[in-house]
Amino acid sequence: MALYAAYGSNLDPTQMAKRAPTSPAQGTGWLVGWRLTFGGDDFAWEGALATVVEDPDAQVFVMLYDVPAWDEAALDEWEGSALGVYAKIRVRVETLEGRRLAWLYVLDDYEGGLPSAHYLGILADAAEAAGAPADYVRNLRNRPCRSVGP
Repeated sequence: MALYAAYGSNLDPTQMAKRAPTSPAQGTGWLVGWRLTFGGDDFAWEGALATVVEDPDAQVFVMLYDVPAWDEAALDEWEGSALGVYAKIRVRVETLEGRRLAWLYVLDDYEGGLPSAHYLGILADAAEAAGAPADYVRNLRNRPCRSVGP
């Protein structure tokens, strides 16, 4: 099985249990040297989508899941891999047990654009459900966002 590092809405173990029911959580960690950002404004009607980019001065909270091939295929479908929305890369995650190799999804588009307040709320709720530190969740909730609608 391969370790998957979730940084977006899949941080939420309840959501992951629905999307990948045979993929148990394996703890949390940090992508050191990476930053959570948004891009692909044209992919979603609600605003930009979450992704990570390299940044030596940043870190991103992640939940690790042990994902068998059949759940990985289901996640690929959820994340739009076949449509070219997200691509998969391998990263090193810092955990209390040491550094672990995992894969994650990155947006196959340029950085830029604002997410919707609704989407940021989903990300913040997922981070909270995964046990992210309070300041990390607060920073998600206070990020700039765009309003949707008339």
